[in-house]
Amino acid sequence: MVLLAGCFGCEFVVFVFLLRLFGAQCQDFGYEGAEGPSHWGEKYSQCLGKHQSPIDIETHSVIWINYPELHFEQFGALLRNVSLENNGHTVVMKILSGEKPRIHGGPLKGVYEFGQLHFHWGPNDTIGSENQIDHHSFPLEMHVVMFNTAYGLENAPKIAGGLTVLSFLTSLSPLNNHQYDKFENGLHHVEQLLSANTMQNVGSLDDLTTTQRRTYFTYEGSLTTPPCSEVVTWIEFVKTIPLSKAQVNSFRMIDTKKGRLTHNYRPIQPINDRRIFYQNSSQSNLQGSLAPAMALLAALFLLINT
Repeated sequence: MVLLAGCFGCEFVVFVFLLRLFGAQCQDFGYEGAEGPSHWGEKYSQCLGKHQSPIDIETHSVIWINYPELHFEQFGALLRNVSLENNGHTVVMKILSGEKPRIHGGPLKGVYEFGQLHFHWGPNDTIGSENQIDHHSFPLEMHVVMFNTAYGLENAPKIAGGLTVLSFLTSLSPLNNHQYDKFENGLHHVEQLLSANTMQNVGSLDDLTTTQRRTYFTYEGSLTTPPCSEVVTWIEFVKTIPLSKAQVNSFRMIDTKKGRLTHNYRPIQPINDRRIFYQNSSQSNLQGSLAPAMALLAALFLLINT
């Protein structure tokens, strides 16, 4: 990011940053060619940082930990009035009215409030998620972006720990997930680039994600789109969201300035000196060395999602 001189320039940079983060149109990066991820660092220096996201979580090397319980507030409340927008890079959902969901506890230092949620996908069902588990990609990944209320909406994206992203991976199901019926219908209304639509009573965040949220990975990382700010506490839940092939494919119908948005995932970034933690509520019951348990963690991941 190019910083402009003077106070006005600083305010302008923050303003543009918030527009990108919380869903406004931004067409200066893409996922192919000269605008693709390998070129982001030419305009946004933080995209070349050492603590970037997404990553490949290798279960044999994670650190088991026992965090305090995560507390989810208003995740079960009906989303009565939301907007859905095609910003050219993804589909963004924002809450237009009512009390915003909040989260605290676990690895988080403070209370975080809902900002928006969006999705990442690939050209087929074998790839698409940004984060991976043991080199395994998933067809779709939902990011619920929340900001630390202690810093406020304007300052949170500039401070380490200012944001958390709740990440939910998807798995293919032979049946449609009917919790997504209204959302899928809304997608058809925003296929055109920069189009937007409002929806009422689309369910709750519990409906759109999962209530099995006691098992997760967590690490410190960045936004996965420019400016790639390293201010994010990532929480990657083990339980996946089941969606049918047709439901996943409906995301690929979204238009960009260059045609259909068939994929919008950033490649895996180096972990470098970071530690990846694994929270499991049954950890305190484990006996003896954790090494055998680590060998079984990949199997556990598959078991939970069958």
